Amino acid sequence: MRDSEGQRQGGQSVKQNTRDDAPVSARAGVWSMVAACVVWGLSPLFYKALSHVPPVEILAHRTLWSLLLFVLILWGQGRRGEIVALIGRSRRNLALILAAAALITVNWGMFIYAVQAGEVVQSSLGYYIFPLVSVAMGAAIFQERLNFRRKFAVALATAGVVILIVGLGEMPTIALVLALTFGTYGVVKRLLGTGPLVSVAAEVLILAPLALGWLVFATPGLGGFQGWTAFGLMAAGPMTAIPLMLFSRAAKALPMATVGLIQYLNPTLQFLCGVVIFGEAFSMLHAITFAIIWTALGVYSLGAARKSA
Repeated sequence: MRDSEGQRQGGQSVKQNTRDDAPVSARAGVWSMVAACVVWGLSPLFYKALSHVPPVEILAHRTLWSLLLFVLILWGQGRRGEIVALIGRSRRNLALILAAAALITVNWGMFIYAVQAGEVVQSSLGYYIFPLVSVAMGAAIFQERLNFRRKFAVALATAGVVILIVGLGEMPTIALVLALTFGTYGVVKRLLGTGPLVSVAAEVLILAPLALGWLVFATPGLGGFQGWTAFGLMAAGPMTAIPLMLFSRAAKALPMATVGLIQYLNPTLQFLCGVVIFGEAFSMLHAITFAIIWTALGVYSLGAARKSA
């Protein structure tokens, strides 16, 4: 994403060992969150540079190199047994991790495809509406109560998407898939109730055999893993792990309302990449839709900020 796989994590509680419980100042938390969102928001530039490599191949490399980095990080923190412990804790845990792995695979893959297909503006729309999708899912699945402000924000965002569908005569498939998969991913992570670093490491561990199998059996020769492109594919690991670690650090120091407000920097940077750098089409219909979505987010964020104050 983000890519956006670390954002909010569905509001789940973060359970980490004492090595991760060192106090983080609010200022450090803000800068960590901003840095994470900048990496996520500018990631279209990274994946665009790899546009000569098929999306599935990039996804496979992203899975394997991020797994290697996660394992090294957890090993260095003395937490190397936590991944296996999480997976083996219960059948319920395993089922949830499998579901999360499937959802994040679709989300990551769709985002990479969107960048290569010249649909970065639509991907940014997906991550703009994701928080409101999460609110709706929270009400439907966890019976969370919605006040008038939140109901109005969700209704307004829905109206914006409907206007876009009617105006274009087609579904904004990329935006909806990104929003729904990441929203559902957040629900699964909330049910799992484990910190983002260990849980994502467990997910990519489960995906690793599939990723390796794809690279060995479905990719001719070395595929794109040659020359400078090889370094780009390896960099997909840090591109996944570093912002997730920054997000985890920020989440410990900041109110969720603050985290939620800063995270809009991610789709905003994606949007600017699509329109300003890649020159993607942005019609009056898009302008109306985004204006409605931004208004809905403003209504929602204002309510969250007041509640947090």
